[in-house]
Amino acid sequence: MMESRIISYEKAVNEAITQEMTRDDRVFVYGLDVADHKRIVGTTAGLVEKFGPNRCFSTPLSEDSSLGFGIGASATGLVPINIHIRVEFLLLTLNQLVNIGNSLRYGSNGKLSAPLVIIAMIGRGWGQGFQHSKSMQSIFAHIPGLKVIMPSTPYDMKGLMISAIRDNNIVVCLLHRWLYWTEGHVPELPYTIPIGQSRVLREGKDITVVATSWINVEAHDAANVLAKKGISMEIIDPRTISPLDDQTIINSVNKTGHCIIADYDWLNCGFSAEVAARVSNQCFNQLKKPASRIGFAWTPCPTTRPLENLFYPNAVTIIRETEKMLGLSKTDLSNEKFHTYENKFKGPF
Repeated sequence: MMESRIISYEKAVNEAITQEMTRDDRVFVYGLDVADHKRIVGTTAGLVEKFGPNRCFSTPLSEDSSLGFGIGASATGLVPINIHIRVEFLLLTLNQLVNIGNSLRYGSNGKLSAPLVIIAMIGRGWGQGFQHSKSMQSIFAHIPGLKVIMPSTPYDMKGLMISAIRDNNIVVCLLHRWLYWTEGHVPELPYTIPIGQSRVLREGKDITVVATSWINVEAHDAANVLAKKGISMEIIDPRTISPLDDQTIINSVNKTGHCIIADYDWLNCGFSAEVAARVSNQCFNQLKKPASRIGFAWTPCPTTRPLENLFYPNAVTIIRETEKMLGLSKTDLSNEKFHTYENKFKGPF
């Protein structure tokens, strides 16, 4: 087993990109503000200095043409990493992404491929409101030819990022802003994690929580609180939205008999509905109650803090839903401390 040390999620992103650019001179990174002084929350720090402006450069504010450039570069044998500060900007690339890039291999009968990684920030920040707070993984996962990953730990981040860069398909990598300052054990040497493999983040026996992105942090907080009442929660991180490893989820639900899907997105036509459908179909005889879903409130995201707190699911949401599913009395949470971005978050870039 490789030796590891504790580093931040942001450092894991930077390390994965740096090591792959060192290994393969076809890899380059580009996008809005990629080479500016903030270096995308530090994830592109040192790249211009080490690899030069031909392999790490900022682009004009034109997402559609920027992604089209990357698709063209990948078709000629290069390996682009296209970074978007906010996932909403990817909506401006949908023609390139959905009509051209995703079907490049299919339309060329395998003669062409698109080894392209798209990194986009998701999630809440400091009152960013309805235009800068989405996730939208279900939209991208709905399109054949696209792979979608949402790693929630520094270890998974580095391993999945390296796998994404080495993949011959377009991989959309959605990274929550708050995760950039989380820390964990990460090997210094390069390693890969297969795309399409879920992970048991915490073992338990009473209830399964399938959580995406930042909600895994909230789920751990919820599990710690409920453990005081003797409730053992199992937390499953899909890590990859498409392709989805549902067998790990099925095995867990068959063991616990209860399932909550806590997705970082809206519920309607979303990833949580897909997981609930598969669980209901494959665990019908073991389910003690129907699978439950937690997600964004069915409204555009508010800007004010009190409403924003109601819009996003969190540890308290998971605790209350677990209590409801297991028939427990409400836990007094007045002395509990939960995550808040004021402790770390310093801005969207």
